[in-house]
Amino acid sequence: MINQSSARALALGIVLYPNLNLLSFTASYEVFSYLPDARVYLLAPTLDPIHSESGIRLFPNTTFAKSPNLDVLFVPGGLGINARLEDTAFLNFLETQGKHARYVTSVCTGSLLLAGAGLLQGYRATTSWSALELLAMFGVETVAERVVIDRNRITGGGVTAAIDLGLALAAKLYGEMVAQEIQLEMEYNPTPPFLGGSSQTANPLVLARVQAQGQPLFEMRRQIIQRIVGM
Repeated sequence: MINQSSARALALGIVLYPNLNLLSFTASYEVFSYLPDARVYLLAPTLDPIHSESGIRLFPNTTFAKSPNLDVLFVPGGLGINARLEDTAFLNFLETQGKHARYVTSVCTGSLLLAGAGLLQGYRATTSWSALELLAMFGVETVAERVVIDRNRITGGGVTAAIDLGLALAAKLYGEMVAQEIQLEMEYNPTPPFLGGSSQTANPLVLARVQAQGQPLFEMRRQIIQRIVGM
């Protein structure tokens, strides 16, 4: 569990925003909660409740204005990134914290927000398979992998990669033994019922259906990023 009493507690900040994906937040948070001598800050502009994509209310515990300098910055993904991509104050907060953080991390489309804040230029990074093309629009070298580590940038793929990212970060911070202990305590030993959790392994018919369903959102985001980068 989190030890909040240590004067030298690692400051780990998770940035919350309306309509974030719940699993991309909670899966990593679960891993973070096992880290020794770490304090997790749930950050937002205000302390008002925030609704996830699925409607569950989340409660920030620290405002942007009162955030300490973070050792780890983490940004989850979700439908709500559209509005945040054009939210100057939000992106400025990410940029300010990211410049000095020991590790800058994200999962799923949270990497688009890091890129929008200028924190992924010159780094290799990943995101959800459906958003790799969008991430590349920022000039980022994209990699279709579960977790990509490039120096102090750690980015994860789709939402379930949040656990993998959390464990990779734990290994960086405290060593592989601690990360393996956390993995075992969580009994993270996935055996999915279907071989199709990525665009490379999915049934072609399933892939086509999912791509068609997501095309309007993809196009909306493409236009937003075009405005941002001036393409």
